[in-house]
Amino acid sequence: MISILLATYNWPQALKLCLESLATQTDKNFEIIIADDGSAESTRHLIEAIKATHPISITHLWQEDQGFRKTKILNRAIAAAHGDYLVFLDGDCIVQPDFVARHRQLAQKGYLVTGSRVLLNDILTEELLTWAHWSFQIFCTGLLSKRLSGGINKYWPLKIKIGNGSWRDYQKFVWRRIKGCNMACWKADAEAITGFDETMTGWGHEDADFVFRLQHHGIRRKSGSWSTEVLHLFHKIHDQRNAAENARRVREKILAKAL
Repeated sequence: MISILLATYNWPQALKLCLESLATQTDKNFEIIIADDGSAESTRHLIEAIKATHPISITHLWQEDQGFRKTKILNRAIAAAHGDYLVFLDGDCIVQPDFVARHRQLAQKGYLVTGSRVLLNDILTEELLTWAHWSFQIFCTGLLSKRLSGGINKYWPLKIKIGNGSWRDYQKFVWRRIKGCNMACWKADAEAITGFDETMTGWGHEDADFVFRLQHHGIRRKSGSWSTEVLHLFHKIHDQRNAAENARRVREKILAKAL
């Protein structure tokens, strides 16, 4: 089984769309574990309401809001996962109906997958947040015009899907295209490197650190582009005060392993 580890923080309107998109999956052999980094009661109320009718099992893990501690709550989610394969997703992302099926297709022993995203602008995001319910079919109406107007930054990856193949394999660690909002690995591999580095607090590069340590552990990286794209809702830039320090720490680990 696949476990979707869904990170969220204080944006219930976006989380609603994300959970509704997960309800429309063609492959329903998965569970959802919400890794909540200290959201207010409105998020809990939303989750409880959705759980009543959602076709997929939902577990809500919450920790007190003490600043950005995504690494800690994700490690709790990893431990709680019943699936042997983990797909990491953020609550400000909406998935296509074949999202789980595509990740299952790319899952391979000895590999991790770094997925891709389609960025939505502020105008389209505000429009989607007013929808009563998510509909991928309605979203795809006028998709080309959405691209031409800047509503989305990619068009073809939503229209063309490409299967597995060696062309997806990375030969070494690179920072490029690591998105914590869409990546996957085997639970046993995540546990072997003791999950995310919980000493990395504040936004930035905890996902790159996780991928680097997996690769150093012998796990190969595979691209999930042209297959697993998520729709990333527009939001203001996070507090990035810790980003430079987190990046320095990752580089330090890379250098130490190279010596």
